Amino acid sequence: MVELFPRSVEEILPARETIEGAGVHLRRAFGHPEVPKLDPFLLLDDFRSENPAEFVAGFPWHPHRGIETVTYMLDGRVDHEDSLGNAGVIGPGDVQWMTAGGGIIHQEMPKPLDGKMGGFQLWVNLPASQKMMDPRYRELKEARIPAVEPAPGVRVRVIAGTVAGVRGPVRDIVVDPEYLDVRLEEGRVLDHPVTPGHRAFAYLLGGEGRFEVEGERIDSEHLVLFGDGERVRIEAGSRPLRFLLISGKPVGEPVAWWGPIVMNNRRELEQAVEEYHNGTFLKHDSPTGSRKRRVQP
Repeated sequence: MVELFPRSVEEILPARETIEGAGVHLRRAFGHPEVPKLDPFLLLDDFRSENPAEFVAGFPWHPHRGIETVTYMLDGRVDHEDSLGNAGVIGPGDVQWMTAGGGIIHQEMPKPLDGKMGGFQLWVNLPASQKMMDPRYRELKEARIPAVEPAPGVRVRVIAGTVAGVRGPVRDIVVDPEYLDVRLEEGRVLDHPVTPGHRAFAYLLGGEGRFEVEGERIDSEHLVLFGDGERVRIEAGSRPLRFLLISGKPVGEPVAWWGPIVMNNRRELEQAVEEYHNGTFLKHDSPTGSRKRRVQP
């Protein structure tokens, strides 16, 4: 049996507090300053909180172009609506994978359940050839996301990718991502293959653990960026460990970023902003049948 080459820890990033939307307090694991370290990923926000004042203002109507946004809920709910005519609720354990492509306008309004709100939003870049693709929306309820136990004391929810022969429901995504929610009992180990050349990172939700053999112990609200290799080996410490493990194929292109719009150059950004302000941003028919509809707050 050929031994797979292990990935080492390249960098450890602490999540930092910030405010987004209409005043939502959150912790940003990475964002604009880290481009292009985590290519094809652009941003990861942790919005867990038990204080409604930190999140109830939400994210009113705003545009996106050139990226995909992935919302994964642990607690509470998010009421959402978009210019494609989608509307609904993302609840605990649910995932919303939205491809903005050539342009979409939406809003996301958090609501606590039992006093809690918690989840994550990941932004995934699109290559130039796909930035203006037709937008699409996928909502996956908790029951559709499989959970597997590849080893004793190891439990994995498979949102995208494959674990122990079980494939997650999110498929046909441009950057071929893997998105896993992993729980390890104390002292247990996850030994998991990752496609060579793909960028991979872990974000700790709770507990502590080692993310390479003989590595230092890392605790919650830190992001672990892996170097290249064929597998990751992660061991829980004296407490149970929970983390997101995410990987994907790098885009390898210039990034021009303005708020919720990510293109390849300044000219494309200026065009997107101009179209948003003159009402021609949407390239799809809105529910009213007009491509020029601009959704107002």
